[in-house]
Amino acid sequence: MTTTDPDRTTPATTPARVVEVRYFAAAAEAAGCDAEQVDVPAGTTVGGLLDALVTRHGPALRDVAARCALLVDGVLHRDRDEQVGAPDRVDVLPPFAGG
Repeated sequence: MTTTDPDRTTPATTPARVVEVRYFAAAAEAAGCDAEQVDVPAGTTVGGLLDALVTRHGPALRDVAARCALLVDGVLHRDRDEQVGAPDRVDVLPPFAGG
């Protein structure tokens, strides 16, 4: 993402962070991998992160992600509008044991 600094005529980039995303069970099957590195722009919301992952992996992940819990650095996040800050790890956990 690029923004323009009001004091400069050249674009300034929004800081991003590379995070590890780990997928479990049905989420790993839908994503086609157990883990990956993803660039997360500053100010990313839970919903924005999920949308980016779905864009990367397609509708199978979208369907599973709708039921998943998202742990951001070990903290459960359910509100799609909540910002995730600068995480180091994101775990995508589908319901286990029918749950």
